[in-house]
Amino acid sequence: MLLIHPPIAKPCEPPAGIAKLAAAIGGYPVSVIDANIEAILHAVNGPIDAEDTWTRRAIKNLDRNISYLRDRKPWNFDKYSRAVMDINRLLDRSACSSGARLTLGNFQHKNFSPVNSSDLIRAAETPEENPFYSYFKERFIPHDDGLVGISLNFLSQAVTSFAVIGHLKKKYLGIKIILGGGLVTSWIKNPAWNNPFTGLIDHMVAGPGENFMQNLLGVNEPLGHVTPDYNVFPAKDYLSPGFILPYSASSGCYWQKCRFCPEKAEGNPYVPVDSARVLNDLSSLIDIHQPGMVHILDNAISPSLLKGLIKNPLKAPWYGFVRITDHFKDPEFSMGLKKSGCAMLKIGVESGDQGVLDALNKGIKLDTVSTALKNIKDAGIGTYLYFLFGTPPEGKKEAGHTLDFVKKHHSLIDFMNTAIFNMPVNGPDAGRYGIDKFYEGDLSLYSGFDHPKGWNRGNVRSFLDNEFKKDPDIRKIILRNPPFFTSNHAAFFLPG
Repeated sequence: MLLIHPPIAKPCEPPAGIAKLAAAIGGYPVSVIDANIEAILHAVNGPIDAEDTWTRRAIKNLDRNISYLRDRKPWNFDKYSRAVMDINRLLDRSACSSGARLTLGNFQHKNFSPVNSSDLIRAAETPEENPFYSYFKERFIPHDDGLVGISLNFLSQAVTSFAVIGHLKKKYLGIKIILGGGLVTSWIKNPAWNNPFTGLIDHMVAGPGENFMQNLLGVNEPLGHVTPDYNVFPAKDYLSPGFILPYSASSGCYWQKCRFCPEKAEGNPYVPVDSARVLNDLSSLIDIHQPGMVHILDNAISPSLLKGLIKNPLKAPWYGFVRITDHFKDPEFSMGLKKSGCAMLKIGVESGDQGVLDALNKGIKLDTVSTALKNIKDAGIGTYLYFLFGTPPEGKKEAGHTLDFVKKHHSLIDFMNTAIFNMPVNGPDAGRYGIDKFYEGDLSLYSGFDHPKGWNRGNVRSFLDNEFKKDPDIRKIILRNPPFFTSNHAAFFLPG
């Protein structure tokens, strides 16, 4: 069997899902290709029209820039940004004649929309129009069993995934395509789902695919927890200073009460791995791969696992998402996390208005967040905070409270992400407000809506651009964000 991780996703670490899948079917002949990192490196090293000074400079400095990103020495932000922007310039220029716009984290095409099934079918019918065609036209050779699995997690992978599928179906008669991953799960879990890809895709899998693949292949391995296998990936090819080891200690979210939670809307259960097993996995994987960073992928790392990490420190730095719980009121808890190897915590604060947080069922109190941020900072752990604007309970006044909160705590915030709310089409409030076609396409997971306070997307965007991001203290935080790689590289800029 052939397993493929398609472009484009951030090329800084291997895909955890395929690593786990490869381990689950380890007794069956399987080949794994991280086509994301391969295709990106193929593109930037290929023939590119150098019609301007920037592109010529980027070509000249390509090897040096790639080496700089892979160097374990501390990065200088200006040099880092220049290296990333130059590599990204070459990636984009490699596709300019195809109608595609590429970045190190995104794919857009003027002729193919990832939320329109008819466009994806056309992408499969015309694979030669894909900017990565010169890479994949000879790269993928199915095994004798004719089975090809593709992991489709992000919209940025969709168009190329279908181009690859179309190419393989034309070239190798009788092959069977199995399509899974996070994006496919969201499609299938949509109540309006009506499979438009019959005849093109043989199996579409929602949720974790280990059990499905074991049954399909007749692998007589015990079903249950599987330790991911990263030996199948080119560890030295990724654009990061040392190997980043991704690891999922759970699927779903342990809180599952936020009003607009996609996990809740899709009915995805919370399934944790026993903390002792997680710690054993991480210890053995760190011994094998000697990573420069461990990336814990959970929607929110459970308090029980955080306590386990404090008692059993890792031999490598780590970062991941957490919820602010009462544990963080105790300074010793944050100090223990620091000693465990914690380099950075990602935290979804969402709003600086308590009424908004309560309406969203976030289950956090702003005074607890304030205390937690101070304790985390005092412990020497970095913070990457997330704020969401334009939710139904938020108006201009409440958004102003978020501005005030961030400004008050700016010295405790290392990095920050701001986003504008989109209404999930299968969420509990999808029919409560006037829905409009925000994304045109039958596969769209979000829609626009009539905001009950008149706080529409245009108003929100104007507030962010003209007020929030222009505050000098806030602007300093935003400018620290690593371009394209954002939180995936942020921890490398923090003191060791």
